[in-house]
Amino acid sequence: MAIKTSTSTEEPLEKQLWKAADKLRKNIDAAEYKHIVLGLIFLKYISDAFEELYEKLKAGEAEYAGADPEDKDEYKAENVFFVPQQARWSFLLSQAKQPTIGKSVDDAMDAIEKENTSLKGVLPKVYARQNLDPTSLGELIDLIGNIALGDAKSRSADILGHVFEYFLGEFALAEGKKGGQFYTPRSVVELLVEMLEPYKGRVFDPCCGSGGMFVQSEEFVTSHQGRINDISIYGQESNQTTWRLCKMNLAIRGIDSSQVKWNNEGSFLNDAHKDLKADYIIANPPFNVSDWSGDLLRTDGRWKYGVPPSGNANYAWIQHFMYHLAPSGQAGFVLAKGALTSKSGGEGEIRKELVEADLIDCIVNLPAKLFLNTQIPASLWFMSRNRSNGKFRNRKGEILFIDARNLGQLINRRTKVLMPDDVAKIANTYHNWRNTDGQYEDIKGFCAAATKERVAELDYVLTPGRYVGLVEEEDDFDFAERFTELKAEFEAQLKEEEELNKRIADNLQKVKIDE
Repeated sequence: MAIKTSTSTEEPLEKQLWKAADKLRKNIDAAEYKHIVLGLIFLKYISDAFEELYEKLKAGEAEYAGADPEDKDEYKAENVFFVPQQARWSFLLSQAKQPTIGKSVDDAMDAIEKENTSLKGVLPKVYARQNLDPTSLGELIDLIGNIALGDAKSRSADILGHVFEYFLGEFALAEGKKGGQFYTPRSVVELLVEMLEPYKGRVFDPCCGSGGMFVQSEEFVTSHQGRINDISIYGQESNQTTWRLCKMNLAIRGIDSSQVKWNNEGSFLNDAHKDLKADYIIANPPFNVSDWSGDLLRTDGRWKYGVPPSGNANYAWIQHFMYHLAPSGQAGFVLAKGALTSKSGGEGEIRKELVEADLIDCIVNLPAKLFLNTQIPASLWFMSRNRSNGKFRNRKGEILFIDARNLGQLINRRTKVLMPDDVAKIANTYHNWRNTDGQYEDIKGFCAAATKERVAELDYVLTPGRYVGLVEEEDDFDFAERFTELKAEFEAQLKEEEELNKRIADNLQKVKIDE
């Protein structure tokens, strides 16, 4: 949800901030610049939280009577990070115009890590680099310093958390393919969470990226008047840089990330939560990974439904998820669409075993262009260990298929998002089918409930289009209208390319000047 500014005609605050921050980027690559900006937003958040408690301790009223505002234990008791003098935002703001501001920020990050063991090795120290102009850094500090002022300060955590998440998405867009490695589009995360409804229990993501699944799960509980403390999160990430983003993303929202682990071997070779049985698994594993060390794991105990091929990790991920699922747990995850039909390397037999074991609840075919890092078509899988557990109706022997390929809205020529109405339509269809009081019916071309026998007849192919059929529509194609639409799209594309070429030329000119 956008943060509104004081006048209705203005852009939302986070968009204004992004434009202003992006202007200061100059010749720094987006992949590097994101750590600079997100690190400062995080620093602003913990400094605001510290200052708020500092003032209460200093006043010494009621429960804070006799408290020492410089006592670290006082902050630990309130789950607030202790910020030493040289790392407080007010100090950095006073140094923002100095040529040594980069070193001051790096020193601040070091000081915070030394005082807070949970942040050790997490914060970026990239501010004294030569390619970061001290003047631009000072302007960036001024910019971020204005995020929460006056009456907004009490809402600082919510605002900064939202800005942090918005910037993650914008940096992912700016990085394109590489951006998709740390960021799952928000609309996809929202759909997964809305369908699973993780109100209570252990939430696990063994390829957690920057933590979007966890953030959305917590937001879901809050928006439904639930208790945040009723869910606990567990995660693993093999990319250390991404893990750092995740730790900051969670800390800025006050989410306990002590069970979000990093190791460079990854979940297959070095499972950081070997004994965990999760109530909910929500994940977006990388598609069709060929170098997942499958040859080293041929006899692994996780492969209950068949040994996955060494050249593709898709069915290794599915079985890893099922291995970690509690007896009444539910899983929702993204996979390449090819996994719905593939038979290579024994994948068809594994899929058959999963169907026959009554583990697959629902398959959703997603629209194209949702993901930043791949054009490979994708699908959502929803699985449950016990589909007759009494919480929902008995769905044994049935699978719901939803074909959502025609949903979503283009935000540019390369990227599409699921709109709130799209998310609600898909989630409500699933809930109506799954819930005891649901009013479900098949809709031609969109959704169909199929028996296990029907799936067997189609050789265990799980492509929704095979089950939902085609939409029966009148032929009302308007050639002139479609021609106008295509012309507008083409002109917009040309304009976008012109702007991109101009930006490249400007950056090349700046590099020449710097040299």
